[in-house]
Amino acid sequence: MAATSIWSALARGAMLLVAPLILGATGLTTNMPDRVLAAQNVERMALGLAPLSWNARLARSAQQWADHLAATGEFRHAPEDFQDPEGENLWAGTKGYFPVEARVAAWAREKQYFKPGIFPNNSVTGRVEDVGHYTQMIWRETRQVGCAVATGAVEDVLVCRYSDAGNYIGERPL
Repeated sequence: MAATSIWSALARGAMLLVAPLILGATGLTTNMPDRVLAAQNVERMALGLAPLSWNARLARSAQQWADHLAATGEFRHAPEDFQDPEGENLWAGTKGYFPVEARVAAWAREKQYFKPGIFPNNSVTGRVEDVGHYTQMIWRETRQVGCAVATGAVEDVLVCRYSDAGNYIGERPL
């Protein structure tokens, strides 16, 4: 990719991130679908990947699981019989504190440990847990996402579901 197109993609991504603030979406989850989608697409565009599109069915499925996690205080991935073959990223943190962009940024920070190669050997630390959220977010075959937030007694929860799923053993993320 030429340097000009990289800078152009980064500029578009930056605009997507600040647009909610310009438009007055300053709440932690105001306009959540647009904001969480933009935050993830900035990471994809930086790599020259096609942007994700929003999928309402995935968002409804994510909402069911987010509500479950918030109600029970659990923090675990949904069992496979709960969902179709979808990828899933989870985040939980202090109630009422983190905007959705910060939640996605936690996954994006995993790129510091990412190395190209065949999954699950994509972490410079040797631990797939250090890159798994990031690789799902930037998985080249993933095209759609749906996310949901829920609030529990002490934590806010973000669940994102992805189609096609990523993090397949023996495949390359990029």
